[in-house]
Amino acid sequence: MHTPHASRRQFVVRLASLATLASTGAALTACGGGNDPEPPRFDHGIASGDPLSDRVILWTHAQFSGLNDDAPLTWEVASDAAFSTLTASGNARATAATGHTVKVDATGLSAGKDYYFRFRWGQHSSPVGKTRTLPAAGSTSLALAVLSCSNYPAGYFHAYAEAAKSDAKYAVHLGDFIYEYAADGYASADAAALGRISQPATECLTLADYRKRYAQYRSDPDSKIFHASLPVIAVWDDHEVANDSFDSGAENHIEGAEGRFTDRRAAAVQAWHEWLPVRAPDAKDLLKIYRSFDFGGLAAMHMLETRLIGRDKQISFTELLNPATASTAVATLASPARSMMGAAQRGWLQAQMAASTATWQVLGQQVLMARMEFPVSVLTALNPDNTGADAVAAGQRAINDYLTAKATAAQAPDMLTDTQKALLNPAVNPQLGYNLDAWDGYPVEREIVLSTAKQLGKKLVVLAGDTHNAWASQLTLLDGSVVGHEFATSSVSSPGFEEYLPTLTPDQSKAIFLGVVDDLKFADTYRRGFMLMQFTPTQAKATWHFVTTVKERAYTVDASSSLTYQPS
Repeated sequence: MHTPHASRRQFVVRLASLATLASTGAALTACGGGNDPEPPRFDHGIASGDPLSDRVILWTHAQFSGLNDDAPLTWEVASDAAFSTLTASGNARATAATGHTVKVDATGLSAGKDYYFRFRWGQHSSPVGKTRTLPAAGSTSLALAVLSCSNYPAGYFHAYAEAAKSDAKYAVHLGDFIYEYAADGYASADAAALGRISQPATECLTLADYRKRYAQYRSDPDSKIFHASLPVIAVWDDHEVANDSFDSGAENHIEGAEGRFTDRRAAAVQAWHEWLPVRAPDAKDLLKIYRSFDFGGLAAMHMLETRLIGRDKQISFTELLNPATASTAVATLASPARSMMGAAQRGWLQAQMAASTATWQVLGQQVLMARMEFPVSVLTALNPDNTGADAVAAGQRAINDYLTAKATAAQAPDMLTDTQKALLNPAVNPQLGYNLDAWDGYPVEREIVLSTAKQLGKKLVVLAGDTHNAWASQLTLLDGSVVGHEFATSSVSSPGFEEYLPTLTPDQSKAIFLGVVDDLKFADTYRRGFMLMQFTPTQAKATWHFVTTVKERAYTVDASSSLTYQPS
């Protein structure tokens, strides 16, 4: 189990006690008589995010009990926890118009420095948070805690607590910060036993719904400690709106019966901006959240939006495998016009990478970019809706047949049978991404992005979430040349393949993926946690921190899995 530095541990313990005070409404009051007005409550803690070298966004939620009045606040930033000398301060209001959230851009700070911050109402204070600005030029090391898929009813947020105790200086959240489902929906089987039933009980559709769901997630004690400990750089994925979102709809949105998708999307996006400590690049277009951060010339991180701006609707396996629709689906999949970023964002990314002189170009985005392709012979045999004995046996036979053919081709190609040759012939048994909601469903645009990095001679690392499992893969062009590496974090609490493939042991599912997918170099398909990414001028290293359970308060941590990428 990871042992944090003493100073970080003491700070987190202090934050925990402050958070407890805040949750009871008794946060740090000065001496006063019984006639003092009741202070606003800081039930959801404090947060910081989107750091630059001279500024950082500060966030809190403040509301008077039972009232909808605005809460006038002051905010303070200091270089010491006692706030003996203020570095920056100002006034702000937590307004009803923003659901009683408030964000300020604290400017005039120094590069690469730790700061403490708080909000105050008179002599009454919020909990104290710790944040950090981006480093000055010449930085030679960087540590990021990378997280995604924090599902409240699925289990406890131990990964948040561990990230706060880690060596990370900054946090990156790659989406699914909340889940929109009803209380009896996805991953809710243990919610009642855990005391984590979703609020509101209905699926989130309106601004009030999303605000209430964010409030619940941000009331979690581990979430409060995490946000008070590290500045967060975040993007959304689909569940901040609705499952498998695209530019004009979502898999679980029923147009009309659940209102207009554009209205639901607008409500969800507004709530995200209210509850996350992010700096909106364009106040007139809240969908435009793609933005870059330069870590002292060591790494330039470009945060992408791959859901709502330019994503075309996903293609389904049914469309690809049905003879009646296959030709159209294949043509759509291969179309140069097909996009998940949109032309404007893609052009922005290409320009950002071209202009950057940082050692590493890092893409912070939601879904897997690496090729996770399976032969059609396997995909057609694996039916997640049918887990009967015959179906399981058929799937295992298809996998074994393909892996045997692959091994024979590598070790004794003269021994290949005609059947095995057909299995390995892409014209007969083509390869398809197992998840067409990821970049495998948008192959031409992926080729453009990767080709850009190669043509510019950039060292490329891609960060991903979404799948609830941990992966590491080389990034290759269609000609097979390697242009970078992808590291994907597991989920904070959402279940992984241990739930979707219950008939396979973790070792079996891992062996299947590593055996079938050529570009895959690491896989963990059953544990929750976060990923620590460390950069130096010569290497990028991922260390996965896995917790033993999210269903119990007591747990241990395994941080023994790591992989290092050292491009030539």
